[in-house]
Amino acid sequence: MKPNRLLISALLGAAAFATWADGAETPRVDQRQAQQAQRIEQGQAAGALTAREARRLQRQQAAIGHAEGHAKADGSVNMQERRRLHQMQNHASGDIRRQKHDRQTDRQQGQPRAATEAGV
Repeated sequence: MKPNRLLISALLGAAAFATWADGAETPRVDQRQAQQAQRIEQGQAAGALTAREARRLQRQQAAIGHAEGHAKADGSVNMQERRRLHQMQNHASGDIRRQKHDRQTDRQQGQPRAATEAGV
């Protein structure tokens, strides 16, 4: 029984190394995903993003994660797939910036939703 476990462990280790060696790793994509998730959290905490905006941006991040998983499914991420992931992230980054700076705020933070509601 133990030799089978050892064999399985060795095969899994070899498969993981082969995946890493083939270029299936996407550290830039992963790092950028983490940074964008942090920007969304910061926007929520500051009240710069409404709950609806935050949900939409989080769904967008999930779609990028899904596309990344799809790109990695064959064991390698080619240049076309990387380009597509970066394009999706660029679009998401712009959406985060626009939503954080669109002067809509979260009402739960005690701030008005727009300047017209504030009596300006």
